[in-house]
Amino acid sequence: MTFKTLTHPTELNLDTFDWSQPIIDSHAHLWLGNEEAGRRANLEAAELYDVRYIYLSTLGGGYYPDKDIIAACNRATADFIRDYPDLIVGQCYVNPNNTDTLDVLRRGFEEQGMRAVKLWTATFADDPAVNPVAEYCIDRNVPVMVHCFHKAIGQLEHESRGHHVANLARHYPELKIQMAHLGACPYDAIPPIADLPNVWLDTSGSMLRGDDLPYTLTLVSHERVLMGTDMPGSGYLTNIGKVLEATADPAARRAMLHDNAYKLYFPKAN
Repeated sequence: MTFKTLTHPTELNLDTFDWSQPIIDSHAHLWLGNEEAGRRANLEAAELYDVRYIYLSTLGGGYYPDKDIIAACNRATADFIRDYPDLIVGQCYVNPNNTDTLDVLRRGFEEQGMRAVKLWTATFADDPAVNPVAEYCIDRNVPVMVHCFHKAIGQLEHESRGHHVANLARHYPELKIQMAHLGACPYDAIPPIADLPNVWLDTSGSMLRGDDLPYTLTLVSHERVLMGTDMPGSGYLTNIGKVLEATADPAARRAMLHDNAYKLYFPKAN
Protein backbone atom coordinates (compact mmCIF):
# COMPACT_ATOMS: atom_id res chain seq x y z
CA MET A 1 0.00 0.00 0.00
CA THR A 2 1.29 3.46 -0.91
CA PHE A 3 0.63 6.21 1.61
CA LYS A 4 0.38 9.75 0.34
CA THR A 5 2.27 12.63 1.89
CA LEU A 6 -0.27 14.74 3.70
CA THR A 7 -0.10 18.42 4.43
CA HIS A 8 -1.65 19.50 7.71
CA PRO A 9 -2.55 23.08 8.63
CA THR A 10 0.46 24.86 10.07
CA GLU A 11 -1.60 26.84 12.57
CA LEU A 12 -4.43 25.51 14.69
CA ASN A 13 -5.39 28.27 17.08
CA LEU A 14 -8.33 26.82 18.96
CA ASP A 15 -8.66 30.02 20.99
CA THR A 16 -9.95 31.78 17.86
CA PHE A 17 -12.28 28.97 16.72
CA ASP A 18 -15.90 30.06 16.78
CA TRP A 19 -17.36 27.46 19.16
CA SER A 20 -20.76 29.16 18.92
CA GLN A 21 -21.28 28.01 15.34
CA PRO A 22 -23.94 25.30 15.09
CA ILE A 23 -22.86 21.67 15.21
CA ILE A 24 -24.73 18.65 13.91
CA ASP A 25 -23.84 15.18 15.10
CA SER A 26 -24.65 13.07 12.05
CA HIS A 27 -24.11 9.69 13.74
CA ALA A 28 -25.20 8.80 17.27
CA HIS A 29 -27.02 5.98 19.05
CA LEU A 30 -29.06 4.62 21.85
CA TRP A 31 -28.40 1.00 22.81
CA LEU A 32 -31.35 -1.25 23.50
CA GLY A 33 -31.54 -2.11 27.21
CA ASN A 34 -29.48 0.93 28.17
CA GLU A 35 -31.54 3.68 26.58
CA GLU A 36 -31.66 6.02 29.57
CA ALA A 37 -27.89 6.18 29.89
CA GLY A 38 -27.62 6.84 26.16
CA ARG A 39 -30.21 9.60 26.37
CA ARG A 40 -28.33 11.29 29.21
CA ALA A 41 -25.00 11.09 27.39
CA ASN A 42 -26.38 12.57 24.19
CA LEU A 43 -28.34 15.32 25.95
CA GLU A 44 -25.43 16.35 28.16
CA ALA A 45 -23.10 16.52 25.16
CA ALA A 46 -25.66 18.50 23.17
CA GLU A 47 -25.85 21.09 25.93
CA LEU A 48 -22.09 21.24 26.38
CA TYR A 49 -21.34 21.73 22.67
CA ASP A 50 -24.48 23.64 21.70
CA VAL A 51 -25.52 20.96 19.21
CA ARG A 52 -28.28 21.86 16.76
CA TYR A 53 -29.33 18.31 15.79
CA ILE A 54 -28.37 14.75 16.69
CA TYR A 55 -29.01 12.18 13.95
CA LEU A 56 -29.63 8.99 15.88
CA SER A 57 -30.62 5.33 15.64
CA THR A 58 -31.11 2.68 18.31
CA LEU A 59 -29.22 -0.60 17.96
CA GLY A 60 -29.16 -3.86 19.91
CA GLY A 61 -30.06 -7.51 19.89
CA GLY A 62 -27.01 -8.73 18.00
CA TYR A 63 -25.87 -8.36 14.42
CA TYR A 64 -28.94 -10.05 12.88
CA PRO A 65 -31.91 -8.60 14.78
CA ASP A 66 -35.33 -10.17 14.40
CA LYS A 67 -38.60 -8.31 13.90
CA ASP A 68 -39.21 -7.78 17.60
CA ILE A 69 -35.76 -6.34 18.24
CA ILE A 70 -36.07 -4.00 15.26
CA ALA A 71 -39.47 -2.83 16.51
CA ALA A 72 -38.09 -2.20 20.00
CA CYS A 73 -35.11 -0.27 18.63
CA ASN A 74 -37.28 2.00 16.52
CA ARG A 75 -39.73 2.57 19.40
CA ALA A 76 -36.83 3.78 21.52
CA THR A 77 -35.76 6.20 18.79
CA ALA A 78 -39.34 7.38 18.26
CA ASP A 79 -39.75 8.00 21.99
CA PHE A 80 -36.58 10.14 21.97
CA ILE A 81 -37.88 12.11 18.98
CA ARG A 82 -41.21 12.63 20.74
CA ASP A 83 -39.52 13.93 23.89
CA TYR A 84 -36.93 16.13 22.10
CA PRO A 85 -38.41 16.93 18.66
CA ASP A 86 -36.20 19.97 18.11
CA LEU A 87 -32.97 18.04 18.72
CA ILE A 88 -33.31 14.36 17.75
CA VAL A 89 -33.51 13.35 14.08
CA GLY A 90 -34.37 9.67 13.78
CA GLN A 91 -32.85 7.00 11.56
CA CYS A 92 -35.11 4.00 11.04
CA TYR A 93 -33.16 0.80 11.74
CA VAL A 94 -33.92 -2.14 9.45
CA ASN A 95 -32.67 -5.67 8.88
CA PRO A 96 -33.28 -6.16 5.13
CA ASN A 97 -33.51 -9.93 5.65
CA ASN A 98 -36.69 -9.61 7.70
CA THR A 99 -39.91 -10.05 5.76
CA ASP A 100 -41.58 -6.99 7.31
CA THR A 101 -38.89 -4.47 6.30
CA LEU A 102 -41.16 -2.33 4.11
CA ASP A 103 -43.75 -2.23 6.89
CA VAL A 104 -41.01 -1.13 9.30
CA LEU A 105 -40.07 1.67 6.89
CA ARG A 106 -43.65 2.82 6.39
CA ARG A 107 -44.23 2.89 10.16
CA GLY A 108 -40.93 4.68 10.74
CA PHE A 109 -41.60 7.49 8.29
CA GLU A 110 -45.37 7.78 8.48
CA GLU A 111 -45.89 7.28 12.22
CA GLN A 112 -42.58 7.63 14.07
CA GLY A 113 -41.11 10.74 12.44
CA MET A 114 -37.93 9.20 11.00
CA ARG A 115 -35.84 11.09 8.43
CA ALA A 116 -33.34 8.45 7.30
CA VAL A 117 -32.64 4.71 7.25
CA LYS A 118 -29.94 2.87 9.18
CA LEU A 119 -28.25 -0.29 7.88
CA TRP A 120 -25.85 -2.02 10.25
CA THR A 121 -24.30 -5.48 9.86
CA ALA A 122 -27.10 -7.86 8.85
CA THR A 123 -26.28 -7.61 5.12
CA PHE A 124 -23.63 -6.22 2.85
CA ALA A 125 -24.67 -2.89 1.38
CA ASP A 126 -24.86 -4.40 -2.12
CA ASP A 127 -26.88 -7.47 -1.13
CA PRO A 128 -30.05 -7.72 -3.29
CA ALA A 129 -32.06 -7.72 -0.06
CA VAL A 130 -31.12 -4.03 0.29
CA ASN A 131 -32.70 -3.09 -3.05
CA PRO A 132 -36.26 -2.53 -1.73
CA VAL A 133 -34.84 -0.36 1.06
CA ALA A 134 -32.84 1.68 -1.45
CA GLU A 135 -35.87 2.13 -3.69
CA TYR A 136 -38.00 3.23 -0.74
CA CYS A 137 -35.38 5.84 0.18
CA ILE A 138 -35.21 7.10 -3.40
CA ASP A 139 -38.99 7.45 -3.57
CA ARG A 140 -39.00 9.52 -0.36
CA ASN A 141 -35.75 11.37 -1.13
CA VAL A 142 -34.22 10.35 2.20
CA PRO A 143 -30.66 9.15 2.92
CA VAL A 144 -29.57 5.72 4.03
CA MET A 145 -26.71 5.46 6.49
CA VAL A 146 -24.55 2.40 5.87
CA HIS A 147 -22.22 1.05 8.52
CA CYS A 148 -18.86 0.60 6.76
CA PHE A 149 -15.92 -0.73 8.72
CA HIS A 150 -12.78 -2.43 7.42
CA LYS A 151 -10.96 -4.31 10.18
CA ALA A 152 -7.52 -5.88 10.19
CA ILE A 153 -8.94 -8.70 12.31
CA GLY A 154 -12.44 -9.63 13.40
CA GLN A 155 -14.32 -8.52 10.30
CA LEU A 156 -17.96 -9.53 10.71
CA GLU A 157 -19.43 -11.89 8.14
CA HIS A 158 -21.64 -9.28 6.46
CA GLU A 159 -19.88 -6.08 7.51
CA SER A 160 -19.73 -3.70 4.55
CA ARG A 161 -16.51 -2.21 3.22
CA GLY A 162 -16.04 0.61 0.75
CA HIS A 163 -16.46 -1.52 -2.36
CA HIS A 164 -19.84 -2.80 -1.13
CA VAL A 165 -21.02 0.78 -0.66
CA ALA A 166 -19.67 1.69 -4.10
CA ASN A 167 -21.62 -1.14 -5.70
CA LEU A 168 -24.84 0.08 -4.08
CA ALA A 169 -24.14 3.68 -5.11
CA ARG A 170 -23.52 2.74 -8.73
CA HIS A 171 -26.61 0.53 -8.87
CA TYR A 172 -28.74 3.38 -7.50
CA PRO A 173 -27.14 6.72 -8.48
CA GLU A 174 -30.25 8.56 -7.21
CA LEU A 175 -29.81 7.09 -3.71
CA LYS A 176 -28.26 9.35 -1.08
CA ILE A 177 -25.83 7.30 1.01
CA GLN A 178 -24.09 8.26 4.24
CA MET A 179 -21.07 5.96 4.57
CA ALA A 180 -20.17 5.76 8.26
CA HIS A 181 -16.81 5.98 10.04
CA LEU A 182 -14.84 7.01 6.93
CA GLY A 183 -14.95 3.25 6.39
CA ALA A 184 -12.66 2.82 9.46
CA CYS A 185 -9.69 2.54 7.09
CA PRO A 186 -9.93 5.36 4.55
CA TYR A 187 -7.08 3.94 2.48
CA ASP A 188 -9.32 0.92 1.85
CA ALA A 189 -12.75 2.57 1.83
CA ILE A 190 -12.44 5.98 0.18
CA PRO A 191 -10.95 5.16 -3.26
CA PRO A 192 -13.93 2.98 -4.32
CA ILE A 193 -16.45 5.76 -3.60
CA ALA A 194 -14.35 8.83 -4.42
CA ASP A 195 -15.95 9.44 -7.82
CA LEU A 196 -19.51 8.71 -6.65
CA PRO A 197 -21.24 12.01 -5.77
CA ASN A 198 -24.19 10.28 -4.11
CA VAL A 199 -21.97 9.00 -1.28
CA TRP A 200 -21.35 11.23 1.74
CA LEU A 201 -19.00 10.26 4.56
CA ASP A 202 -19.13 10.69 8.30
CA THR A 203 -16.17 10.90 10.67
CA SER A 204 -17.76 9.02 13.56
CA GLY A 205 -15.91 6.65 15.83
CA SER A 206 -12.90 6.38 18.06
CA MET A 207 -10.31 6.06 15.28
CA LEU A 208 -7.58 8.56 16.13
CA ARG A 209 -5.20 8.42 13.17
CA GLY A 210 -4.38 12.00 12.29
CA ASP A 211 -4.11 11.30 8.58
CA ASP A 212 -7.59 9.76 8.09
CA LEU A 213 -9.59 12.88 7.27
CA PRO A 214 -6.76 14.78 5.52
CA TYR A 215 -6.26 11.74 3.27
CA THR A 216 -10.00 11.54 2.61
CA LEU A 217 -10.03 15.20 1.60
CA THR A 218 -7.37 14.54 -1.04
CA LEU A 219 -9.95 12.36 -2.83
CA VAL A 220 -13.34 13.77 -1.80
CA SER A 221 -14.61 17.33 -1.47
CA HIS A 222 -15.21 18.60 2.05
CA GLU A 223 -18.81 19.18 0.89
CA ARG A 224 -19.36 15.41 1.15
CA VAL A 225 -18.04 15.01 4.72
CA LEU A 226 -20.20 15.12 7.87
CA MET A 227 -19.00 15.28 11.45
CA GLY A 228 -20.39 12.41 13.48
CA THR A 229 -19.46 11.05 16.89
CA ASP A 230 -20.89 7.52 17.37
CA MET A 231 -22.12 8.69 20.79
CA PRO A 232 -22.26 7.34 23.41
CA GLY A 233 -19.43 5.05 22.31
CA SER A 234 -17.23 7.92 21.19
CA GLY A 235 -17.33 11.63 21.85
CA TYR A 236 -17.31 15.14 20.49
CA LEU A 237 -13.77 16.29 21.20
CA THR A 238 -12.25 13.46 19.18
CA ASN A 239 -14.48 14.00 16.18
CA ILE A 240 -14.61 17.78 16.20
CA GLY A 241 -10.83 17.62 16.53
CA LYS A 242 -10.58 15.56 13.35
CA VAL A 243 -12.30 18.37 11.45
CA LEU A 244 -10.28 21.17 13.05
CA GLU A 245 -7.01 19.37 12.39
CA ALA A 246 -7.84 18.57 8.77
CA THR A 247 -8.33 22.16 7.60
CA ALA A 248 -7.97 25.71 8.84
CA ASP A 249 -10.54 26.97 6.30
CA PRO A 250 -13.53 28.33 8.29
CA ALA A 251 -15.98 27.62 5.45
CA ALA A 252 -14.84 24.01 5.12
CA ARG A 253 -15.01 23.52 8.88
CA ARG A 254 -18.55 24.87 9.03
CA ALA A 255 -19.58 22.71 6.09
CA MET A 256 -18.33 19.53 7.78
CA LEU A 257 -19.59 20.45 11.25
CA HIS A 258 -23.07 21.54 10.18
CA ASP A 259 -24.01 22.57 6.66
CA ASN A 260 -23.47 19.30 4.79
CA ALA A 261 -25.48 17.25 7.27
CA TYR A 262 -28.32 19.76 7.19
CA LYS A 263 -28.47 19.77 3.39
CA LEU A 264 -28.45 15.97 3.25
CA TYR A 265 -31.28 15.47 5.75
CA PHE A 266 -33.34 18.61 5.10
CA PRO A 267 -33.17 19.08 1.32
CA LYS A 268 -36.52 20.87 1.08
CA ALA A 269 -35.30 23.55 3.47
CA ASN A 270 -32.36 24.56 1.26
